[in-house]
Amino acid sequence: MPTATCEPCTTDLFRGVRAVVFDVVGTLIEPSPSVARAYAEAGRRHGVELAEPDIRQRFATAWGRQEAIDAASQPAFATSRRREYDRWRLIVEEVFDEKPEAEAIFQDLWDHFGQPASWQPVVAGVMLLEQARAAGCEVAVASNFDERLVPLARVLEPLAGIDHVFASSELGWRKPAAEFFRTVESRLGRSPRELLLVGDDPRLDLAAARAVGWRAVGVG
Repeated sequence: MPTATCEPCTTDLFRGVRAVVFDVVGTLIEPSPSVARAYAEAGRRHGVELAEPDIRQRFATAWGRQEAIDAASQPAFATSRRREYDRWRLIVEEVFDEKPEAEAIFQDLWDHFGQPASWQPVVAGVMLLEQARAAGCEVAVASNFDERLVPLARVLEPLAGIDHVFASSELGWRKPAAEFFRTVESRLGRSPRELLLVGDDPRLDLAAARAVGWRAVGVG
C-alpha cells in the first residue's frame, strides 16, 4: 500500500519527490559472473563450446530481435509471465544456434539467474538507494524482469527490505511502454510529478520515464 503520509524528500537530488523508483538490472544489481561467462559455462556443461566474445555478439542480436518483436506487437510492449519465459528461451536458442542442447541450456540459465548467488550489487546504484532512504523518500523497484524478481528481492541485497517490487511480467507491460509507468503510479498512489526513476538505460529508463512526466536520474 502507498505511504500516504510520506513527506517530499529533502535533499537537492530528490527535492519535491515523494517516491524514488529504481530499475534493477544494471542499476542496483548486475550478473556475477557476466552474462557471457554464465552462458559459456552453461553451454559447456551441456557439451557445447562457444567463446564469450561470440556469445556477447549473438546475445545482443537476439536481445534486439525480441525487443523489435515487442515493439511491433499490438499493443506494443504488452507482456506476461509466458511471454517473458518465451523471450529468454528464444534468446538462448538463438545464441546457441538452435542446437538440440539449447533447451537444456536454457533451463540451466533460467535457474541460474533466479539464484541470489548469480548477482552482485552495483555500487553507484546502492549509493543512490541509500541517499534516497536517508532523504526520507519512499523507495520501490520496477524492472523489465520476470517472476523471478519477486523471490529474489526478498533475500538479495540491496533489494531486500524494499516494500514495493514491480516486475514487468507481473505488471503486464515492459518499459518503455507508458502503461508500465502508469501502472506503477497507480500501485504507489503517486502522480508523475511526485516520482523519480533511477536507471541505467538511456532509452528504456530515462527517456521513457521523462516522456510520461517523471523525473529521471542515470546511474554513474
